Amino acid sequence: MKQKILFIHSAGPQGSHNGSDFLLAYLYDHLFNTHELFHPYMPDPENPHYDAWRITIKKELDILSNNTLLIGHSLGASTLLKYLSESFDEKAIGGLFLIAAPYWGTDDWNVDEYVLTKNFSSNLRRIPDVFLYHSKDDEVVPIRHLTHYADEMPWATVRVCEGGGHLFGHGLPELITDIKSLT
Repeated sequence: MKQKILFIHSAGPQGSHNGSDFLLAYLYDHLFNTHELFHPYMPDPENPHYDAWRITIKKELDILSNNTLLIGHSLGASTLLKYLSESFDEKAIGGLFLIAAPYWGTDDWNVDEYVLTKNFSSNLRRIPDVFLYHSKDDEVVPIRHLTHYADEMPWATVRVCEGGGHLFGHGLPELITDIKSLT
């Protein structure tokens, strides 16, 4: 049986050559034979709201099996992280992969509905493997956001990428290696 992956995309336009499409295509190309990829269309991605995305994430997780791998890109990563840190679902998560996640509540990234609770990371210890990815040349979410997450989750594996921008248009080989290391 193939390992299941739930992928939560970024905000903004979605579809061919937009948003998380590059990462999704890359995942399909490299994991098709070994993994089953679920990627729901998130509500109103050009005007996203946490509560609507939370409901979709919950519905998806409710139908997936234990030990599903979770991947979030950009707003999808920070929304997935917020949901997991506030949820008390006992379903086992096989691994969490957060790509170019904005850290809400700092500088000009202060949107209350996405800000994490104090000590949010204490609720994430149940996830055996957490990976954080960020590109040095991310033109949307500055790399300093990665530092905030790394400080809050010192057990997480941190991958600083030399290139890739925000969309990782040419893929993210480190992500594929890390996923395969867990299966």
